[in-house]
Amino acid sequence: MKRVKADWAEVVLVCRKCSKKLKGGFGENGDQKLAKALRRALGAKGAGRKAASGVIEVDCLDVCPKGAVVAVRASAPGDWAVVPRGATISAVIESLGLAER
Repeated sequence: MKRVKADWAEVVLVCRKCSKKLKGGFGENGDQKLAKALRRALGAKGAGRKAASGVIEVDCLDVCPKGAVVAVRASAPGDWAVVPRGATISAVIESLGLAER
């Protein structure tokens, strides 16, 4: 079995189904998905495995809030965030306990 190294210190899981239902709602202009806006704010955009943190869209997390997206910090699996459409990325990062880059 082959192993691949990543420089990630943190991983955030974002529900793909919730994101798809909202069709954006995040970022400076409110036109980005939560995962994309988080990647940009955390410095992971375009850096892939060499970024300090990773944001991964996963299949349905079975919470399905109306007008919001579910996000989970992998190092704190018992603490899920229900992020309403239009929430600022800095508020999301603070809520998840992450460090903005």
